Amino acid sequence: MLKEQKGITLVALVITVIVLLILAGTAVTLAIGGDGIFTKSNTAVTKYNNKVNQQNNELNTTVTALNTYWNQYGN
Repeated sequence: MLKEQKGITLVALVITVIVLLILAGTAVTLAIGGDGIFTKSNTAVTKYNNKVNQQNNELNTTVTALNTYWNQYGN
């Protein structure tokens, strides 16, 4: 009688490692590539900062106009 063998075969282990390497390569390419996640996030941060600066400038202009009006007509 043959003994029942347990465990994984070398072929199954090699196939698993190859699949994991393919997945890792794809993930790295998506993250670092020319149009990857890091590039998109940096672009989004730059756009956000530009918009915040624009809104702050508009707010400062409005506050200056209100102060000028208050100084002329408020007293």
